[in-house]
Amino acid sequence: MKEYRYQQVAEIIEQQIVKEILRTGDKLPSLRMICMENEVSLSTALKAYYTLESKFLIESRPKSGYFVSYAPKRLPGIPQKSNPLQSVKAEDIDELIGKVYHQNTTGHTALSLAIPAQDLLPGAKLNKELVLASRTLRGSGTAYEQVEGNERLRRQIARRSTAMGTQLGIQDIVITAGCVEAISYALRATTVRGDQLALESPVSFGMLQLAQDLGLHVVELPTDPQTGVDIQAFKKALETQQINACLLISNFSNPLGSCMPDEHKREIVRLIEKHQVPLIENDINGDVYFGQQRPTCCKSYDQSGLVLWCGSFSKTLAPGYRVGWIAAGKFTDKVIKMKRYHAIAGTSITQEAIAGFLETGRYDHHLRKLRQTLYSNSLQYARVIGDYFPEGTMASRPQGGSVLWVELPPNHNTLKLYEKAIQQNISIAPGSLFTLQKQFDNCMRLNYGVVYNDHVERILKKLGTLAKALG
Repeated sequence: MKEYRYQQVAEIIEQQIVKEILRTGDKLPSLRMICMENEVSLSTALKAYYTLESKFLIESRPKSGYFVSYAPKRLPGIPQKSNPLQSVKAEDIDELIGKVYHQNTTGHTALSLAIPAQDLLPGAKLNKELVLASRTLRGSGTAYEQVEGNERLRRQIARRSTAMGTQLGIQDIVITAGCVEAISYALRATTVRGDQLALESPVSFGMLQLAQDLGLHVVELPTDPQTGVDIQAFKKALETQQINACLLISNFSNPLGSCMPDEHKREIVRLIEKHQVPLIENDINGDVYFGQQRPTCCKSYDQSGLVLWCGSFSKTLAPGYRVGWIAAGKFTDKVIKMKRYHAIAGTSITQEAIAGFLETGRYDHHLRKLRQTLYSNSLQYARVIGDYFPEGTMASRPQGGSVLWVELPPNHNTLKLYEKAIQQNISIAPGSLFTLQKQFDNCMRLNYGVVYNDHVERILKKLGTLAKALG
């Protein structure tokens, strides 16, 4: 395979770090100096430094430049691909899920839920859009919105879909009350009680409980922390089982943070078209990428209308607004009919406010800052885990989103860790929440969508100390 120039430059610097010619804390040459020394363009130099950042070797400090963050030997290893056993059932976890949600509002340091801290969101700017919306909307926003949702907002979502390589029109988008409602409509449109639903494992506990509530049998599939669902396992499931629908997070999965390569997405779409099985794609984190551009989606390769693309602004802009969407392909009419019966319409004023925020370009400006903050936070978490958690702890290396999957040594139980942490006002999400099988007892999900400061670092160190005490 041909190696690009930025990869060659990155490899030279990486070897200097590995051999400790460059040590932790050393300042790296400026981008201008890299350009001069290697006779490359500024964009090539930037790509080289980003490659090193993605390997947790260097970090960017505002107005100061790039620095060696830590040596590779201090990095936690990456967890292995999951291997769910469908015959082994876990205990009921509804009560635990309720506790985790409740603790997010009761003063605990919330590392458990995958939502950004309020201080990372543009509340004041959104308030201005709300005021403007109340002045311009019919009835000051008290009138019913059309069933499909605010037309300005649907236009903006359709316009933004071009960044992922697809061409959606206003008529393809239906606004929902968040991504969960979008996925609920998608499941109801594609399945009936007793059907089998294929999911990644581990997967967000909300998706598991929603599937159970709809009477679906869940088939958990092996999943790689870096590349997502195992393609061969996915293919085998379609060929050997009566799979009626699939639900996958192609970009920055929750909780692993994995991102499917483009060739995997193409193959997923090819397989569902071959077997005529609809795919519900949860793309709620697609805008929170740490690379140079937004990744494609499975929807990008959909020619048959079998991919139902779902997303929302809950992870990036306003969790409490509950504004999401679905592009349901050939199932669009069914989704509109269900929304008419179940909800009639969404909240006019919040949809209008977000539409205005997108139209002015403020959303993209906000996203750039948010992505930079979250990426920096993920590096900080990895550093602390490598330094203060039990020997042998592994952690995923998310390429976007706001959550990290941590795997402690086998003799550590994260449910016990959860109970100890709660006594210290620290809330985590134990691994047993992310499966319906008996697995992941030594794993947990941590949210790095926080304002990283000395307090958060002390909390993480305390969590590491508590984990060591369980060994």
